[in-house]
Amino acid sequence: KDLHLPVAVPKVPSSPRREFPADWSIKTRLLFMSSQPFTWAEHLKAQEEAQGFAQHCRATETNLPQSIQEPKLSTELRCAFQQNLVYWLHPSLPWLQLFPRIGADRKIAGKACPWSQDEALQQVLMSDWSVSFTSLYNLLKAKLCPYFYICTYQFTVLFRAAGLAGSDVITAVISPTTRGLREAMRNEGIEFSLPLVEESRTRKQKNSEVNLETEGANSLQAGNSMEDGEEPAPSDDDDDESFSWLEEMGVQDKVKKPDALSIKLRKEKHEVQMDHKPESLALVKGTNTFTLLNFLINCKSLVAVAGPQAGLPPTLLSPVAFRGGTMQTLKARSINAKARVHLAYEDIFSLEIVGPVMPHSLHSLTTLLKSTQGGAFSAVLYTHEPTAVFNTNPDNASPALNKETVCKDLPTCGLHPKTLDQLSQSPALGKSSIRFLEMKDYAYTWKS
Repeated sequence: KDLHLPVAVPKVPSSPRREFPADWSIKTRLLFMSSQPFTWAEHLKAQEEAQGFAQHCRATETNLPQSIQEPKLSTELRCAFQQNLVYWLHPSLPWLQLFPRIGADRKIAGKACPWSQDEALQQVLMSDWSVSFTSLYNLLKAKLCPYFYICTYQFTVLFRAAGLAGSDVITAVISPTTRGLREAMRNEGIEFSLPLVEESRTRKQKNSEVNLETEGANSLQAGNSMEDGEEPAPSDDDDDESFSWLEEMGVQDKVKKPDALSIKLRKEKHEVQMDHKPESLALVKGTNTFTLLNFLINCKSLVAVAGPQAGLPPTLLSPVAFRGGTMQTLKARSINAKARVHLAYEDIFSLEIVGPVMPHSLHSLTTLLKSTQGGAFSAVLYTHEPTAVFNTNPDNASPALNKETVCKDLPTCGLHPKTLDQLSQSPALGKSSIRFLEMKDYAYTWKS
C-alpha cells in the first residue's frame, strides 16, 4: 500500500545499550518499522502455527542466530514468532473485548451480557474466576508463573513472583487506588505502602533541610520542587507537639490551634486528592499478598454493579497457562508503505502487533526482530496509561538481593532466560513507560 507516510521520529537518548530496561506497563499496540521487509511474519503454515503453540506450552527455549539471511525461508523463525504471540486470558467471551477494562464501557455497551440481570449466573462467573485467580497465585508462589495482571473496571493489579523486579519476595502493585479501597485493605489487615508518596515526602524533607541551611534565597526552590503543585503530605507526627515552640515563646494563647477535627479533615483531603492518580499506587509484599488474594476474591468493588460491565468478572492476563485460562494470540500484520525522506519517497516496512502486549512479549519480539532485521529497526509503543506507573521501583531502599538463592527456581516459570534476566532487574523507568524504541548496530536507544 502506498500510504505516503511521513516519518515522525521522536528524539531519543543518545546512550546506546545492549538491553533496554524492563517495562512493566501493558502495551495495547506495537508498530515496528524497518528498511527490510516483514514478509516472513505473513501466512504461517498450519504446521508452523501448531509447532509455535507446542513450543509455547512446553516453554521451549529458541535461540536464533544473530542474523538470518533469508527470514522467509526459516521455519524455526516463523515457529518462534507464533510462540511469542501467545498469551492466556480469563474469562474468555469471544464477542467481548476484555482488555483494556478501564474506560471500556462504550466498547462493551450494546453487546449481549446475559449475566447483568442474573445473580445466579454472576455467582457462577465469580466462582469460576476465583478458581482461576487462586490457580495463578499458586503458580506464582511456586515460581511456575512469573507474573500476572488483574484488570478490573476501576484499577489494575500486577502480581510478580519473588526474584522479579529486584524484589526477594512476591509483590503486588495496585493502581490507581482510592481512599475507600485503601481503607478497606487496612481493615482487612493488609500491610501496604505508597512508594510514590513516600518518595515525594523524602524528597521534600531533603529540600527543607537544604533550605534551612541556606535560608531566605533558596526558600523559593522548595515550593517549586513540589510536582504538579501538590500539597505537602500532612505529617503523621502529633500536631500538638508541633505547637510546643509557641509555649516556649509564651504566645500559645494568642494563636488558634487546629482542633482534632480540622487536623483529620486536612489529612483526609490529602488522601482523597491523590485518588485515581499515579501517586495512589499501593505496594503489597510477601505474605500480605495472600491476604490481598482473599480480599480481592470477596471485594465488592471488584465488579461493576451498574453499566455495561455490570456483573462481569475482572480480566486475568498471564504469560503461562492456568486453570480456566484460554489461549489467545496477539494479532500481527505487516504493512508496506512509502515514506517521504528528504525529497524522495522510500520503501518503509512495518509490522503491527495488536492486543495486550505484556512485558515478556515486548522483550522476546524485539529479540526476534534483532535477528530478522539485521540489528536495525524502530518501534512506536502504545501504552495502556493506567499501567505505566508499574515501572516504579518497589524496593527503592532495599539492599541488593542474593540473586542465586531467590532466582534459583525461576528458570521453570516459562520465560526465555534472557527475558527472565531483564525482568529480574529493578525497574528504572519510574512513573513513565517506553514510548519509542530504536535499534542500530544491535544496540538500543529509547524514549520514555
